[in-house]
Amino acid sequence: MRLVPEIGIDLGTANILVYRRGKGIILSEPTVVAVSTTNKRVLAVGNAAREMIGRTPGNIMAIRPLKDGVIADYTVTHKMLEFIRLKTCGRAQLFRPTVLICVPSGVTNVERRAVIKAAHAAGFGRAMTIEEPMAAAIGCGLPIANAAGNMIVDIGGGTTDIAVVSLGGIVISESLRVGGNKMDEAIVRHIRNAYNLMIGDQTAEEVKIRVGSAYPLEQELRMPIRGRDLVAGLPKTIEVTSEEIRDALTEPVRQIAEKLCSVLERTPPELASDIIQRGIMLTGGGALLRGLDRLLSEITQIPVEVADNALHSVAVGTGRALEGLDEIIKSGAVTRL
Repeated sequence: MRLVPEIGIDLGTANILVYRRGKGIILSEPTVVAVSTTNKRVLAVGNAAREMIGRTPGNIMAIRPLKDGVIADYTVTHKMLEFIRLKTCGRAQLFRPTVLICVPSGVTNVERRAVIKAAHAAGFGRAMTIEEPMAAAIGCGLPIANAAGNMIVDIGGGTTDIAVVSLGGIVISESLRVGGNKMDEAIVRHIRNAYNLMIGDQTAEEVKIRVGSAYPLEQELRMPIRGRDLVAGLPKTIEVTSEEIRDALTEPVRQIAEKLCSVLERTPPELASDIIQRGIMLTGGGALLRGLDRLLSEITQIPVEVADNALHSVAVGTGRALEGLDEIIKSGAVTRL
């Protein structure tokens, strides 16, 4: 029996997932915190706070404390991590929990230190970080310990991490600050420009999930959306199609495809040969965009597959890394500051 709880956290811009060793994923909540503007007290975290976005009175503010995969508001992030510790480990603890937190591959040492410092301030004991593409590769079940190239593309809410993994380490990686949130912003912008209609981020995300695509569909989709008419100032309902949403998503999808091609161009020849044979693994919430795998496969001429557990692969990989922590630390994939 382990006396020290071991927690793995996928600290995403849009969602936060927590894996506890021996129990699996025990928490999945939006990365949103509701704070009182008068005394800075945290009022709600996760789903309860997300429901408040765009609906709060003047004395309450619903915010996302992470931006582009890194901490934008240290105090609120520390409070959110404290909420996670209490919810997953309880108040009565003999020892402070060990935590392994995912960070994008492009973070600086300052940003990495901020994550570890926030974890210590939240009541965790031993705190470490692991790069998201490595955790995603472990979570997808890729044979990363072999002397062969594995390519992983993790499309999260704030960032897209692209990496080539071999012999238990990252050979080459790039982090692009484009993800699901940029796609939502592109939809908001399109609806405003095309229809003079203002919609919120939650509505844009729903549109992306229900009719969004990166490649022409066999049967195109339609859905009604509601918002505020910018001319009349009154509520209004319109209908959008998957074709126009696909056009709206062209720019963020193009940036992801260009960065993927850039990483492939810099991949050593032997590893590139392995990738052609093994294919590219897509994971993260953004990987679920219809037709994205087909589009990237057409552009790169390499098979592209979406992971079975795309939403949870980073959190699962963090948990599996905890189980083999000593080996992972030796490989250099885990950072302790």
